[in-house]
Amino acid sequence: MTTKLIHFYENVALRHCLFKKNCYFRSVNKRYIDRMKFLGIIPARYSSSRFPGKPLAQLGGKPVIQHVYERAKQVLTDVYVATDDERIYNIVTAFGGKAVMTQANHQSGTERACEALDKIEGKFDVVINIQGDEPFIQTEQIRMIMSYFDDEQTQIATLGIPLKSMQDVRNVNSPKIVLDINNNALYFSRSAIPFIRGIEQADWIGHYPFLKHIGLYAYRVETLHEISKLPPSSLELAERLEQLRWLQNGYRIKVCITNIETVSIDTPQDLERAKEYLKQNEQ
Repeated sequence: MTTKLIHFYENVALRHCLFKKNCYFRSVNKRYIDRMKFLGIIPARYSSSRFPGKPLAQLGGKPVIQHVYERAKQVLTDVYVATDDERIYNIVTAFGGKAVMTQANHQSGTERACEALDKIEGKFDVVINIQGDEPFIQTEQIRMIMSYFDDEQTQIATLGIPLKSMQDVRNVNSPKIVLDINNNALYFSRSAIPFIRGIEQADWIGHYPFLKHIGLYAYRVETLHEISKLPPSSLELAERLEQLRWLQNGYRIKVCITNIETVSIDTPQDLERAKEYLKQNEQ
């Protein structure tokens, strides 16, 4: 990434933040955050068209779901796996984790998280939805997304990471985000957004700070209940991105910027990449 684009992030979109340990941190009302109750929910289903059973795939001697759970527990007191499959439920409880059974017909992890919330005892202020295929999610990223809820106007928060190549920008499996000057999402798309007029596409990366979406979400409890009742929207159906349903219905999504790349597991090939990543980072 060019110096020009780094300065863009530090001085414009993130002008209220500090850079620390590969994450951008705002000035946070820690006392307010400490009074809030956060609930971590990890939606995990066994059925997957590209990789059936991936939550239970072995990675470094542990199932993928255990890696995710243990990282979440480093930050959050209350963490549950929400699943529709007894095999996942049994594995989670066997390694000492907490799990809750949910219906099989949910269209998204957000809907599954909402059902799990209603089944878990206790009163919570914010739910953090941690993807079950993100075994390398970092504690700093979870803490950062929590920190945005010191602002009572924050309804939903998620993560974005700067893209470094045009191959990444063109990848339709990596949704892109455009932001307003206050780090609220304007739009998410599988297409390369924005279009850079008058510049060859191969050179776009040097002229605009493209952002990739990382699917870690946090929602206020009342917001989670509201968005889970919304019908699919036209933009969501077009792009197959559930967060567009929320934007199209007027909800604001705060985007926290991280420089930590995560390795999500969507296919067996991704699992092999994750194994190699784990080996390299254990050395």
